[in-house]
Amino acid sequence: MKLHSFALSGHAHRAQLFLSLLGVPHELVEVDLAGGEQRSPSFLSLNPFGQVPVLEDEGAVIPDSNAILVYLARKLGREDWLPTDPAGAAGVQRWLSVAAGQIASGPAAARLITVFGAPYRPEEVIPRAHAILSLMEAELGARAWIAADRPTIADIALYSYVAAAPEGNVDLAPYPRIRAWLASIEALPGFLAFPRTAAGLHAA
Repeated sequence: MKLHSFALSGHAHRAQLFLSLLGVPHELVEVDLAGGEQRSPSFLSLNPFGQVPVLEDEGAVIPDSNAILVYLARKLGREDWLPTDPAGAAGVQRWLSVAAGQIASGPAAARLITVFGAPYRPEEVIPRAHAILSLMEAELGARAWIAADRPTIADIALYSYVAAAPEGNVDLAPYPRIRAWLASIEALPGFLAFPRTAAGLHAA
């Protein structure tokens, strides 16, 4: 397998993290986003959206981080990570949608401001981040993992941008259950840390 990635992308990290947790050998190809490589004809032939990550596997090309998580779980028969029963699959899908929605427009957007200078408004995205984190905190009151009684790809999809939320000036101190959940993910065999930047609350 070959994963086209960018080290500071939380979307790319979730794909690489899952590969690491599964112990799947893969080639990591760093895409030069600053140099515009994602807009090159060769990269656009892999993903016309011009975004990382992209997974290549035996002729299959899978763009989109959440799609990659689903692909890997299904291909490798890992029903522990992606249930096949209707209720279990729906529970995971619910949180994959949150990762692509409220997490992307909240904690991820806040981090884009401080790490990459994105033109978002902190007064808008930081409250959005706390809104979804408050919902996650409440959800984790019922169980240790977000969608089931064990880790699933829903946890992996949410992890990176929640862990890095302080880089976007989103404080995790008010969320003890989320912090315990993050620690549980970080204790999994094969865990791969998301590179930390000196931005936001982590600024030197």
